[in-house]
Amino acid sequence: MAAKRTAGTLALVGGGEFDAACSGFDAELLAASGGTQVVVLPTAAAFEHADRVAERAAEHFDGLGASVTPLMVLHRSEAEDAGNVETVRDATFVYLADGSPLHLRSVLKGSALYDALLAAYERGAVVAASGAGATLLCDPMVDPRGGAYTVGLGLLTDLAVFPYHGTAADHLRERSVDLLPPSAVLAGIDEHTALVRDPDGNWTVDGEGVVTVYGDGERHEFRPGDHVSLAR
Repeated sequence: MAAKRTAGTLALVGGGEFDAACSGFDAELLAASGGTQVVVLPTAAAFEHADRVAERAAEHFDGLGASVTPLMVLHRSEAEDAGNVETVRDATFVYLADGSPLHLRSVLKGSALYDALLAAYERGAVVAASGAGATLLCDPMVDPRGGAYTVGLGLLTDLAVFPYHGTAADHLRERSVDLLPPSAVLAGIDEHTALVRDPDGNWTVDGEGVVTVYGDGERHEFRPGDHVSLAR
């Protein structure tokens, strides 16, 4: 699988963001960013109290010595706003919160804001995405409506993410495994767990849970500290 942008650090989180259980890897991501400011996009939670998500993020990162800029991009028009676009382009750490991946896609796909996110990542910024965000950055993307596949944003190709892997309904997990395209790999990421890609393209597991990788009819589990191979 290929990442279209490889200059920054990318963290795919299985869910449960802005929780004390994520403090360890969030502190490491903050250090990798070289800054003390995190731009948080609660876009996916537009219909689930996005303001509360922003408040949780601010409290969480305050405990890590950083401040949060909540960017309330909840609709498509706000993803084309020049001020929002500039904020993302200049960021050293951008965090996509959990929620609805389909709404997040409708807001970001083909937008000026998403182009700015790619530009920031290419420049060396840290990009973290939890749950819906982690799913959407990949192509193919796991469809939350039934576990099949749809089109994601494609920052990472031939990789799909199944968040909340350890606690998800068995039939959804099994459907995603069964329908996995032959060219792709599926990474099942537990809550409070991150699959992190460094600027050199190396993947490692961090957090409290397990990352389970499916492909070619095989299943492999990786625990915190393990290096992960996602090559087919």
